[in-house]
Amino acid sequence: MKNSIRIERAIKNITQADLAELIGVSRQTINTIESNRYVPSTVLALKIARVFGKPVEEIFDLEDTD
Repeated sequence: MKNSIRIERAIKNITQADLAELIGVSRQTINTIESNRYVPSTVLALKIARVFGKPVEEIFDLEDTD
């Protein structure tokens, strides 16, 4: 699963730590999601999408291998 969290953070001008605080996780969790080493839970994906004001499908994209 790919994601556009890094791009969305840049647009909103927030750090990984800022996003982590907004959704109640560690900065390291945001880092592992951004680098595609961790697939977030549905709840976490919805929280991230809410911060950016976009549908989950605009933040996360399934790949053919998923």
